[in-house]
Amino acid sequence: MAEAMLAHNVFFSLHDASSAARMKLVAACKQYLADHPGTVLFTCGIRAAELTRPVNDLDFDVGLHLVFRTKADHDAYQVAPRHDQFIAENKANWKSVRVFDSLVERASEPEA
Repeated sequence: MAEAMLAHNVFFSLHDASSAARMKLVAACKQYLADHPGTVLFTCGIRAAELTRPVNDLDFDVGLHLVFRTKADHDAYQVAPRHDQFIAENKANWKSVRVFDSLVERASEPEA
């Protein structure tokens, strides 16, 4: 059986949550966190403000979503210089950061 992939989801709440500040963090995510070795999926963006169902968590401004081929790929990402630079350049505006990591696998492909 193949090793499970690792989904790394990070939710940032900002001190300055203005549109400009949110877009600045999204741009920094794209600059520093995309295209690391072993990345299967990279996405980031601002919270969808129009989705306010009782089950929606509204306590974040920017979401970052990565899936790594293996846990080892994730572990290498965590100590990569670009990841460290992203943190150093952006953490001053972080009110809180919540990280959700899970081992994931693809659903089976539907038959044609």
